[in-house]
Amino acid sequence: MRSKLLNLCVMSAAAMLASSVALVQPIEAADTNKYMVIDGHNDLPWQYRERFGNRLAPLDVAKRQDDLDPPLHTDLPRLREGGVGAQFWSVYVPIEAYGGAPGDASLVLTQMDVVRRLVEKYPDDLALAMTAADIRSASAEGKIGSLMGIEGGHAIENSLGTLRSLYAAGARYMTLTHSKGLAWADSATDAPRHDGLTSFGETVVREMNRLGMLVDLSHVTEATMHDSLDTVTAPVIFSHSSARAVADHPRNVPDSVLKRLPKNGGVVMVTFVPGYISQDRRDWDLARTGEQAGLKAMYPHDEEKRSQLLTTWESAHPMPEVTLAQVADHIDHIRKVAGLEHIGVGGDFDGISAVVKGLEDVSTYPALFEELKARGYSDADCDAIAGGNVLRALEESEKVAQRLQRKALAQDPPKKMLGAE
Repeated sequence: MRSKLLNLCVMSAAAMLASSVALVQPIEAADTNKYMVIDGHNDLPWQYRERFGNRLAPLDVAKRQDDLDPPLHTDLPRLREGGVGAQFWSVYVPIEAYGGAPGDASLVLTQMDVVRRLVEKYPDDLALAMTAADIRSASAEGKIGSLMGIEGGHAIENSLGTLRSLYAAGARYMTLTHSKGLAWADSATDAPRHDGLTSFGETVVREMNRLGMLVDLSHVTEATMHDSLDTVTAPVIFSHSSARAVADHPRNVPDSVLKRLPKNGGVVMVTFVPGYISQDRRDWDLARTGEQAGLKAMYPHDEEKRSQLLTTWESAHPMPEVTLAQVADHIDHIRKVAGLEHIGVGGDFDGISAVVKGLEDVSTYPALFEELKARGYSDADCDAIAGGNVLRALEESEKVAQRLQRKALAQDPPKKMLGAE
């Protein structure tokens, strides 16, 4: 009965377009599912790679897939339940997988191919989206707009030509770094090499603006965030980050950067990674990592002993629970420092092994908006956070690109200059 009701409501919304903040008129399937979500980061394509070697046949996401081991967070029924109207699918390959030789970008292209094949396999549910207008069109047809975001600038292999080619292939944002620093940008989880961006890194950012590719500052250092904001002429995004003042994790956004977002127009897409949400959980994660390191030093050749002792430690130090209300605390903080117009959501589903209580999969977004409504947020506020703000940033990025594309293409510097600054 619920699925029939959802289908009828999607059809009834087909002709209704709205402003750049409201996207489309809310789909009134239920009060808990009336905000159209544009999520910034989902790793379902990586799950296809890791579990099935990029073969689609073994995993039919037209059916609920919440009984897999380990659990899958994403499938089409649950995306519908969650009110997801558009999704940035992460086309991710760990930096450790890259050999550093020409041709490594093919790994990202392979992940982009997974997204395209998913859209082709489920044409009644998914529509490939390259622009804000495509998102609106998909929504009007009752489909989930499917965009692609590159996670990690290592994908471009220090080449602006590769960057342009990946944009042509469909990438609409690029996270400047992932877990390791690059020859032109520092990562939040690696030792800094450049104190931010190098001159080539600034050129990469400017070229992304010229193309209309959103500059994603999740995963980079605070210095790289500031250098990027000094360089860009279009809004930035943080595809899956939260507020550092609430949970002191280097992957979160500090207040010094939040304060600059009103002028830039950027959006922090609050993520649901437990260690980024709760300071207690962050501290527990660090303590557990330290315990693991100590046990490895004491018993380097006895994995069974290490496992037993770690289990004993975990029993004595229970993992702190992280809740949906704590996610809302991050939204409250970003609203206070940057403003409502600079908040979105980026769950990082299927890229995380642990989840927040109450936000266990893609069906649970409505619960977050229920919490926000209880805190005094209006329907318009929730609609903006769900997707309106990031749609506006994408539209502004497209307008900047139209203006910048009159300029000549930037050229790669000599290889010996990369990282020399």
